[in-house]
Amino acid sequence: MQNIKYSFLIITTLFCSSVSFSQAKKWTLEECVTYAVEHNISIKQTALDKELADISKKDAIGRFLPSVNAQASHSWNIGLNQNITTGLLENQTTQFTSAGLNVGIDIYKGLQNQNQLRKANLSRIASQYQLTKMQEDVSLNVVNAYLQILFNKENLKVQQQQLVYNNKQLERTSELVDAGVTPRGDLLDVKATVATDNQRLIAAENALFLSKLSLAQLLQIDDFQEFDIADAEIPVQESTILMQDPKIIFDKAKETRTDLKIAQTNVQIAEKDVKIARGAYQPTLQGFYSFSTRAGYSNRVVGFTPNTNNPTSIIGYVDGTNQAVLQPNFSTVLGKPDAVFNQFSDNKGQSFGLNLSVPILNGFSARNNVARSKIALDRSKISLQQQELDLERTVFTAYTDTKGSQKTHEAAVSTLEARQQAFSYAKERYEVGLMNVFDFNQAKTLFVNAQSEALRTKYDYIFRTKILEFYFGIPIIKKQ
Repeated sequence: MQNIKYSFLIITTLFCSSVSFSQAKKWTLEECVTYAVEHNISIKQTALDKELADISKKDAIGRFLPSVNAQASHSWNIGLNQNITTGLLENQTTQFTSAGLNVGIDIYKGLQNQNQLRKANLSRIASQYQLTKMQEDVSLNVVNAYLQILFNKENLKVQQQQLVYNNKQLERTSELVDAGVTPRGDLLDVKATVATDNQRLIAAENALFLSKLSLAQLLQIDDFQEFDIADAEIPVQESTILMQDPKIIFDKAKETRTDLKIAQTNVQIAEKDVKIARGAYQPTLQGFYSFSTRAGYSNRVVGFTPNTNNPTSIIGYVDGTNQAVLQPNFSTVLGKPDAVFNQFSDNKGQSFGLNLSVPILNGFSARNNVARSKIALDRSKISLQQQELDLERTVFTAYTDTKGSQKTHEAAVSTLEARQQAFSYAKERYEVGLMNVFDFNQAKTLFVNAQSEALRTKYDYIFRTKILEFYFGIPIIKKQ
């Protein structure tokens, strides 16, 4: 019995350890970006668009192949109908089977098929660019969300430290009030400060939870309550990207940015659309081949016999003349239908040839299609120009923002150093009774705010630097 309990204890311990290990996973930035690229919904939807572009290319290739269609029919004829095998009118119920094969191929179609294939290839390239752009956008969002979590974590630590310090101050002030050294009003001020710190702590905890939720949704992780990232200290380093001239960064972005590549590819696609529309002006030449055969299931005529019951002659005419002669009356001799496969062999027929179609007037449809395609081409060219202008404005704005965030962070660090010294000086004066609680709390609040501002400007500068490097062609996540 003791062995069973011991074994059960070991299994329970191992299970709990494995659960704790799975819940203790800390996501790195590289893991988050990689996972988001593989599981994000927007990326999956864009990947489906690429698959549709691949199918469209197969359609374009299929236009070069001949069309082959087979058909077969079986009919029942009741009453007076023409026998499709003998050509005679017969008043009876019979059956017929027919089968055929048709083949057609485009020999010349104004180079439309060739241009359709070229357009399909360009569409595949454009869809790949769209997928790449979506992956880049999601990666940037993941980096931003990741840095936001790091900021909220450090800000939470600051609030926790301040709450611990104020609780100690509350205990000390209570002792001084009880001893009659400090007025009771100071104790009330300290209690109010502790209550305010609790509010700030709750706000910091909520901000951290929401930032984790935001990143977990980007990664499509359901168990967001257990989601957490690895604690990492990201130092602020002066990036060499700010040493570059913004015009050089813009020129580099024109070579690497996916937005611009998409717009350029759309112009090429629009040019192919114009050529496809112009192809309708030209004649088309098609080749065709047809094979058919048939079989009947009714009795067939095998000969004629003199009609002995009614031997009266009938009037006939000599071929090529109007001379009437008497001819004997004959009866038709019917036999069983021939074998079906023999009929299929005897009744087969083939036809082949060329079909030339020359467009002359079709309600100006070809001309209007060309005009619409030209307008679409002009529109795509204007869109390309706008993309270049937007990219130039974005790069210069990102450069200016990065410069500004760097200076803002440097100023925030200087302010933090000054506030820290001021708080240390205020603490010394407060401990010897040369400063009241209100002024001391004011100095401490300014110091805490300076800490939060230094953290905020730090991660803001890091993220803006990432964006500027991204426009310069530096990967978001550098592979080790």
